Amino acid sequence: MTVVLSLIWWFSLSGLGLFFPFYSLYLSDSAGLGGTAVGLVMASMPAVGLIAQPFWGRLADRTGARARVLSVIALGTSLGYAGLAVPSTLQGILIATIALGVFATALIPSCVSVSLASLPDASARSFGHVRVMGTLGYAVSVGVLPFLLGRLAGSDAATETARLPIIFPLAAGCSALAALASLFVPARGGLAVRAARGDWRQLLGNVAFRRVVGFTFLTYFFTQGAMVLFPILVRAQGGGIESISRMWLIMLALEVPLVVAFGAGVARVGPRGVIAIGTAAAAVRWATSGFVEDLRLVYLAQILHGVTVWGIILGVPFYVDRVVPEHLRATAQGVLAMVGISLGSILSNLAAGALMEDYGATTPARVAGMASALLMIAMPWLLPGLRDATSTTLRGSAEADVRR
Repeated sequence: MTVVLSLIWWFSLSGLGLFFPFYSLYLSDSAGLGGTAVGLVMASMPAVGLIAQPFWGRLADRTGARARVLSVIALGTSLGYAGLAVPSTLQGILIATIALGVFATALIPSCVSVSLASLPDASARSFGHVRVMGTLGYAVSVGVLPFLLGRLAGSDAATETARLPIIFPLAAGCSALAALASLFVPARGGLAVRAARGDWRQLLGNVAFRRVVGFTFLTYFFTQGAMVLFPILVRAQGGGIESISRMWLIMLALEVPLVVAFGAGVARVGPRGVIAIGTAAAAVRWATSGFVEDLRLVYLAQILHGVTVWGIILGVPFYVDRVVPEHLRATAQGVLAMVGISLGSILSNLAAGALMEDYGATTPARVAGMASALLMIAMPWLLPGLRDATSTTLRGSAEADVRR
């Protein structure tokens, strides 16, 4: 099972690695969109995710067919990537991006819920070991793409940019392979547990879950816009596609060992401690990216991206998995993605696009750095420790059983 899950993560994030780091650059340089238009297109995916993510999560929990739902999501993501190669107008690009978002926004939450339900012990250690394969796949995609573009374009930088649409069929192929691998996940154990009608309401009464969703919303609202516009910041500072690729490889250099050691980190400082460290790293990274003009120092700061992934992108879903009932795992991850990630990303992308157009390419990163620092300071009041959160959850579940 570990091998199958590793392949799913590898191919899912390989596709994302071909798409996410370069899509805003494609929109700006290849499609010729302005800052506000780029922000609008980038906001459209999390916007559709507000509906898609809880829908897929609830479907998985109600049917007990979590692995098969993941297969459908991965296949739809593949078709969505392929569809982006067709349109050339803002309207067409927007429609194609929305179509991709119906599936792609739910892919990672579904991978998380299927992984934690499939692994024998569902521990932070075993989760980290399969999740790191996604990071490695992402790194390979980011590293190989500039080489491939260079071979296609020769020495002409303008032609290199014109070749960027190749990311779409390549990403589509990776997601199709993830869909194929997911067919080998057996539907048994925690993957086959079904939720009853109306059980999702238990999440509304879960204080720890509500607070972690709110914290995640603030995190993504402060940082996601800066993240999607980061290629444009690099371009404004004199870098190109190769520079963007090198920075992503730097970002992933520390991420790989941290993801492998995720279990050790949780054991040492707890899930909330991991999340706090990730938030602090985001503050330093974005402040450096926004306020420092030396591109070499900006390069150096990107290594903190790995700490942020370790602390937030892994830490938050793992925290959620520990404070919600087993039969609501997929629903909880879907709601977390809907409210915490998608809604926060929508507002962040729109705000960052407007900030970039009015005040320059470095402004979103500056705002992200300062806001993340404030979020880190407020952490003790925003997020309960896991022991307190778990006791609250158990108490709420017992009360629900009595009412039944």
